[in-house]
Amino acid sequence: MTTAEAIRPPRGAFAALTSRSYRVYLAGQSLANMGTWMQSIAQDWLVLDLTHSATAVGVTMALQFLPMLVFGLHAGLVADRLPKRSILLATQTLNAAAASALALITLTGAVRVTDVYAFAFVSGLIFAFDGPARQAFAAEVVPPGRLRAAIALNAAVFQATRLVGPAIASLLIVSAGTGWVFAVNAACYISPTVGLLRLRPSDLTPAPAARREPGQLRTAARYLRGRPDIVWTIFLVGMFGTFGLNFPVVLTAMAKSTFHGNAGTYGLFNIVLAIGSVSGALLAGARAHPRRRILVLSAAAFGLLQVSAAIAPDMAVFLTLLGAMGFVNLAFQSMANASVQLAVDPELRGRVMGLYMLAFIGGTPIGAPVTGVLTSHFGARAGMALCGVVPLLAAVVTAVAGRRRAERDCRAPRGARPRPWPGPAGHAISASRVNPPDGGDVDSPPLGPGGADSATVVDEHGLRG
Repeated sequence: MTTAEAIRPPRGAFAALTSRSYRVYLAGQSLANMGTWMQSIAQDWLVLDLTHSATAVGVTMALQFLPMLVFGLHAGLVADRLPKRSILLATQTLNAAAASALALITLTGAVRVTDVYAFAFVSGLIFAFDGPARQAFAAEVVPPGRLRAAIALNAAVFQATRLVGPAIASLLIVSAGTGWVFAVNAACYISPTVGLLRLRPSDLTPAPAARREPGQLRTAARYLRGRPDIVWTIFLVGMFGTFGLNFPVVLTAMAKSTFHGNAGTYGLFNIVLAIGSVSGALLAGARAHPRRRILVLSAAAFGLLQVSAAIAPDMAVFLTLLGAMGFVNLAFQSMANASVQLAVDPELRGRVMGLYMLAFIGGTPIGAPVTGVLTSHFGARAGMALCGVVPLLAAVVTAVAGRRRAERDCRAPRGARPRPWPGPAGHAISASRVNPPDGGDVDSPPLGPGGADSATVVDEHGLRG
């Protein structure tokens, strides 16, 4: 029997909470998110305390995201082939073991910076396989009509835990030491494990597993060659992630050298970012269809705000600009994820999102050390200015490319129809989705087998702050 909910699915940022599976999944992730933010604060501050070098913080970031650069595409293929919940249960267990090991050597006073480097690399290796699987798995948990709401809510909850995590981490660092932060984070991984085990298989809608056959990565590459809308979004996201989001490098330096603060100051910076980020994520979720012109403008605004923050004359102005940066940052990330995932064929979901994560995170081994070296030699303000200039330039390049493509479309003979791309299951991808009429919007994806929107949702670990 057709219900009113099926005819008119619930709308708004909290619509996804009407799903029991999503509530269980989100509750399990929330505590883990708080532990992740706590560990991030402790790891960055521990490296800076051991080395007194912003470059070392950049190296730590590079090692943490290097595995995504090396294994990102293959990890996406693994997510397409294997059960996502099994992958996630394995990654949660490995994360807990790695955090426990770092906590032990830190509490015993034996920690060296090379130990933190090794931990960053191991955690990055785990994340390389966790990220694509987590994003693809969320589509199995959330009903199709509520995916956009889940995108916003994931981001909002992830950033809301940033209000609590840094504050707790700062208190523990000052009162008990960084080792206890790592220990608490290890315990937090119990929550998502229990949540995954509580999900009922009958409530999940697993995507069809990709067949084991040669050329599967080349298939994804051919698909993207026919989707310039996705390619340019991934380019913009890549520049944004490589240079724009090196907050651990520039904010630790701004806290310690520019404003002469301590771990509490760094924690305050993260809390202010989180306040803005929650609002930005919810605003992005209120938009039914992400528009590329808004995406480009938000990337440009983020760059301008970060350059302005780099030259802020005092703490009050800096904190105000930091909150605005958080707002624009998460609005951009949520819309970028939605614009890509709402356009991707389901059977290529893991591979395309592996490439997305590769661009978004895999460039950090380049951007973080460059930012760290610049910060060490020319000061925190110079490093932060670089992190704003690059996203601004990338937004300009993307806007110019979109305008030129729109002009070419306008000059094309009336009635000309580009050839559709044949999907892996024999489904043709509509040419109107490859080249939107105005050159700027991303239409809804083709309907799946049951007439449902075959999009996926971005999980909180696919978003950076």
